[in-house]
Amino acid sequence: MEISCTNTERSLLDKVAAASSTLGIEAWVVGGFVRDKLLGRDAKKDLDFVCIGDGMALARQTATMFDPEPQVDYFKTYGTAHIRTRSEDDESGGFDLEFVGARKESYHPDSRNPSVTPGSMEDDQQRRDFTINAMAISLNKTDYGALVDPFNGMQDLHDKIIRTPLDPSRTFSDDPLRMMRAIRFATQLGFTIEEKTWQGMLDNASRIKIITQERITDELNKIVLSPKPSVGFDLLYKSGVLHLIFPLMTELAGAEYRDGHGHKDNFYHTLQVLDNLSAHTDDLWLRWAAILHDIAKPATKRYEEGHGWTFHGHEAVGGRMVPKIFTKLKLPQNEKMRLVKKLVELHLRPISLTKENITDSAIRRLLFDAGDDFDALMMLCEADITSKNKQKVKRYLDNFQLVRQRCKEVEEKDHVRNWQPPITGEIIMQTFGLPPSKPVGIIKDALKDAMLDGVIPNTYEAAYAFMLEKGKELGLKAH
Repeated sequence: MEISCTNTERSLLDKVAAASSTLGIEAWVVGGFVRDKLLGRDAKKDLDFVCIGDGMALARQTATMFDPEPQVDYFKTYGTAHIRTRSEDDESGGFDLEFVGARKESYHPDSRNPSVTPGSMEDDQQRRDFTINAMAISLNKTDYGALVDPFNGMQDLHDKIIRTPLDPSRTFSDDPLRMMRAIRFATQLGFTIEEKTWQGMLDNASRIKIITQERITDELNKIVLSPKPSVGFDLLYKSGVLHLIFPLMTELAGAEYRDGHGHKDNFYHTLQVLDNLSAHTDDLWLRWAAILHDIAKPATKRYEEGHGWTFHGHEAVGGRMVPKIFTKLKLPQNEKMRLVKKLVELHLRPISLTKENITDSAIRRLLFDAGDDFDALMMLCEADITSKNKQKVKRYLDNFQLVRQRCKEVEEKDHVRNWQPPITGEIIMQTFGLPPSKPVGIIKDALKDAMLDGVIPNTYEAAYAFMLEKGKELGLKAH
């Protein structure tokens, strides 16, 4: 079978074919590259090669086919080797080539790390996770370009099915991460998980516990970045895997009714918000903000007689939960986490500004608190509208447009975004001869509030005079 390759891809395959011929061994390109080419998708820039024999020797020989010769990285524990290529006609930044000898694998119940022995090409294809990833293209002289498809993966591609080559229960028990990969591929490709494969996932969901958090989070992020991530989260939930890897999120599921009062299912609301946001941005962290924006609703849920269900303060409680969630999931503890925390804490603020007679002071405070992330916040707020009532949705979106307009007008007038008060803590300490202390903080906060509330203009002179007055109230004397 002839697959459609770019000139650069064809050149890479020819180099590996020539290297394997020189060594007198058989070789194939396998896995995701083959799958994506057969689907007509843009293939990723990583290619996996399997040979009968020494994969590291094949990598070494392949490297000699390039000018300049790239470095070969060897991973002797796994019997694999890696080359990073860069050619002058490749504007995409080069390719990652992985080489391994064909192998058999056997697993111990307590680990996903297999015992490995050399094997045939058939053995190697049997150890693959899904039929659509078990196809190979020959790089051998006798049948160059031929498709090797022992498990009918081509038909599964046509039928849009995720299916394991061998017994699904064994496949998922051996390597439970494959359950998340099945869901990830179903989500990315718009495929359906075949019935027996799905049952194998239900039977082995608890095995996910033996997988490291880093690997789980890597797959989770790939689902989050899918075109419609709700599909993946729904499958994670229904399979039972989500209950084990992210139980806080499953606590959002379900609606409780009392005295005729109910509330929406916050799990599926969250998935709708995530999809709404994902239609406008590929930013992983904005998508995580959508996932976590209501994460504290179970903790803050209360029933008020005659009124119904409330979730007072869920935005503040949720903000405090974000760092702990990032730590548990081994997501980065940096400015990305702080962005998500800020968006969770602020996601109700623009809604309150849609009411009439909102003061410039309230607008200034939102602009000050949101800073450069104002547009991201508004995107999240607009995604948070999930009503099936089209008139209600339109009314909310129109109101948010008014908020955007008001914020634009106030920002042009007052330049509040990323604003820093003209009087610093150092100036306060020098003026009153103070060390770092509580009075310094009191004066700084009073200055900020006075400017944001429009009590004094945003000038050094007005701020200095206000500082002196506030210091006097605190019994301080200027030096």
